[in-house]
Amino acid sequence: MKIGYSHISTTDQNSDLQQDALKQAGCDKIFEDKISGSLSKAERQGLKDAIEYARAGDILIVWKLDRLVI
Repeated sequence: MKIGYSHISTTDQNSDLQQDALKQAGCDKIFEDKISGSLSKAERQGLKDAIEYARAGDILIVWKLDRLVI
């Protein structure tokens, strides 16, 4: 299964571009965070949920690596 994760740093940003790219990549499930990039992984509920949802053999896809950097 392909699992998508999108992250925007401010409430002024829009995640549509990321969401569209993840859907085009064939993601079956997409998780999202709309919070400051300075927060830790533990504080990113969407990322935490994506990791907990993933099973052996699943693929986590992000639009750009900086969306995943902690």
